[in-house]
Amino acid sequence: MASIRREIVIEARPEKVWDALRDVGALHTRLAVGFVTDCKLEPGARVVTFANGMTARELIVTVDEQARRVVWSVVGGQMTHHNASAQVIADGEQRTRFVWIADLLPDALAPTVDGMMQQGVLAVKKTLERPEAD
Repeated sequence: MASIRREIVIEARPEKVWDALRDVGALHTRLAVGFVTDCKLEPGARVVTFANGMTARELIVTVDEQARRVVWSVVGGQMTHHNASAQVIADGEQRTRFVWIADLLPDALAPTVDGMMQQGVLAVKKTLERPEAD
Protein backbone atom coordinates (compact mmCIF):
# COMPACT_ATOMS: atom_id res chain seq x y z
CA MET A 1 0.00 0.00 0.00
CA ALA A 2 1.32 3.42 -0.93
CA SER A 3 1.59 5.94 1.87
CA ILE A 4 2.21 9.56 0.92
CA ARG A 5 2.97 12.37 3.36
CA ARG A 6 3.16 16.05 2.51
CA GLU A 7 3.92 18.73 5.07
CA ILE A 8 4.26 22.48 4.62
CA VAL A 9 4.67 25.49 6.90
CA ILE A 10 2.03 28.17 6.45
CA GLU A 11 2.64 31.71 7.67
CA ALA A 12 -0.82 32.03 9.23
CA ARG A 13 -2.40 31.54 12.63
CA PRO A 14 -3.32 27.91 13.40
CA GLU A 15 -6.91 28.97 14.19
CA LYS A 16 -7.27 30.50 10.73
CA VAL A 17 -5.88 27.40 8.99
CA TRP A 18 -8.10 25.08 11.05
CA ASP A 19 -11.18 27.17 10.33
CA ALA A 20 -10.57 26.76 6.59
CA LEU A 21 -9.74 23.02 6.80
CA ARG A 22 -12.75 22.15 8.95
CA ASP A 23 -15.09 23.82 6.42
CA VAL A 24 -15.23 20.61 4.36
CA GLY A 25 -17.53 22.03 1.72
CA ALA A 26 -15.39 25.07 0.94
CA LEU A 27 -12.15 23.56 -0.35
CA HIS A 28 -12.43 25.55 -3.56
CA THR A 29 -13.05 28.93 -1.89
CA ARG A 30 -11.25 28.81 1.47
CA LEU A 31 -8.52 26.16 1.49
CA ALA A 32 -7.06 25.24 -1.91
CA VAL A 33 -8.16 27.90 -4.37
CA GLY A 34 -7.11 27.00 -7.91
CA PHE A 35 -6.24 23.39 -7.05
CA VAL A 36 -9.86 22.54 -6.26
CA THR A 37 -12.36 24.22 -8.60
CA ASP A 38 -15.62 22.95 -7.09
CA CYS A 39 -16.87 21.11 -4.03
CA LYS A 40 -20.44 19.92 -3.54
CA LEU A 41 -21.66 18.53 -0.23
CA GLU A 42 -23.77 15.39 -0.02
CA PRO A 43 -24.96 13.69 3.17
CA GLY A 44 -21.73 12.49 4.83
CA ALA A 45 -19.61 13.19 1.75
CA ARG A 46 -18.39 15.74 -0.75
CA VAL A 47 -17.73 15.61 -4.49
CA VAL A 48 -14.51 17.43 -5.29
CA THR A 49 -13.50 18.70 -8.73
CA PHE A 50 -9.81 19.37 -9.25
CA ALA A 51 -8.20 21.84 -11.67
CA ASN A 52 -6.98 18.95 -13.84
CA GLY A 53 -10.61 17.90 -14.41
CA MET A 54 -10.53 14.87 -12.11
CA THR A 55 -13.39 14.40 -9.66
CA ALA A 56 -13.54 12.37 -6.47
CA ARG A 57 -16.35 11.43 -4.11
CA GLU A 58 -14.96 11.66 -0.60
CA LEU A 59 -16.68 10.27 2.46
CA ILE A 60 -16.05 12.52 5.45
CA VAL A 61 -14.87 10.16 8.19
CA THR A 62 -14.31 12.71 10.94
CA VAL A 63 -13.78 16.37 11.71
CA ASP A 64 -11.81 16.21 14.96
CA GLU A 65 -11.95 19.60 16.67
CA GLN A 66 -9.57 18.54 19.47
CA ALA A 67 -6.80 17.28 17.17
CA ARG A 68 -7.61 19.81 14.39
CA ARG A 69 -7.73 16.93 11.94
CA VAL A 70 -10.06 16.03 9.07
CA VAL A 71 -10.18 12.46 7.75
CA TRP A 72 -11.79 11.37 4.47
CA SER A 73 -11.90 8.40 2.13
CA VAL A 74 -12.23 8.42 -1.65
CA VAL A 75 -14.85 5.92 -2.82
CA GLY A 76 -15.42 4.68 -6.35
CA GLY A 77 -13.15 5.35 -9.27
CA GLN A 78 -9.80 3.66 -9.81
CA MET A 79 -8.77 3.31 -6.19
CA THR A 80 -9.53 0.10 -4.33
CA HIS A 81 -8.54 1.70 -1.02
CA HIS A 82 -8.04 5.31 0.06
CA ASN A 83 -7.82 6.96 3.44
CA ALA A 84 -6.46 10.45 3.98
CA SER A 85 -6.13 13.03 6.70
CA ALA A 86 -5.06 16.63 6.98
CA GLN A 87 -4.01 18.10 10.27
CA VAL A 88 -3.22 21.57 11.55
CA ILE A 89 -0.34 21.79 14.05
CA ALA A 90 0.58 25.07 15.74
CA ASP A 91 4.15 26.19 15.17
CA GLY A 92 4.01 29.27 17.38
CA GLU A 93 1.21 31.82 17.32
CA GLN A 94 1.56 32.94 13.70
CA ARG A 95 2.78 29.79 11.93
CA THR A 96 1.17 26.45 11.19
CA ARG A 97 2.40 23.07 10.03
CA PHE A 98 -0.11 21.55 7.62
CA VAL A 99 0.26 17.77 7.36
CA TRP A 100 -1.57 15.74 4.68
CA ILE A 101 -1.26 11.95 4.63
CA ALA A 102 -2.86 9.53 2.17
CA ASP A 103 -2.80 5.72 2.09
CA LEU A 104 -4.03 4.14 -1.12
CA LEU A 105 -4.23 1.14 -3.41
CA PRO A 106 -3.32 0.29 -6.09
CA ASP A 107 0.27 1.42 -5.69
CA ALA A 108 0.39 2.35 -9.38
CA LEU A 109 -1.72 5.45 -8.63
CA ALA A 110 0.81 6.77 -6.09
CA PRO A 111 2.81 8.97 -8.51
CA THR A 112 -0.37 10.72 -9.70
CA VAL A 113 -1.71 11.21 -6.18
CA ASP A 114 1.69 12.35 -4.91
CA GLY A 115 1.90 14.99 -7.62
CA MET A 116 -1.61 16.19 -6.86
CA MET A 117 -0.86 16.37 -3.13
CA GLN A 118 2.25 18.45 -3.82
CA GLN A 119 0.18 20.86 -5.90
CA GLY A 120 -2.48 20.81 -3.19
CA VAL A 121 -0.24 21.80 -0.28
CA LEU A 122 1.24 24.63 -2.36
CA ALA A 123 -2.29 25.86 -3.12
CA VAL A 124 -3.22 25.68 0.58
CA LYS A 125 -0.15 27.72 1.50
CA LYS A 126 -0.83 30.31 -1.21
CA THR A 127 -4.53 30.55 -0.29
CA LEU A 128 -4.03 30.90 3.45
CA GLU A 129 -1.10 33.31 3.26
CA ARG A 130 -3.13 35.82 1.23
CA PRO A 131 -3.85 38.98 3.27
CA GLU A 132 -7.51 38.86 2.24
CA ALA A 133 -7.80 35.28 3.64
CA ASP A 134 -7.94 36.78 7.16
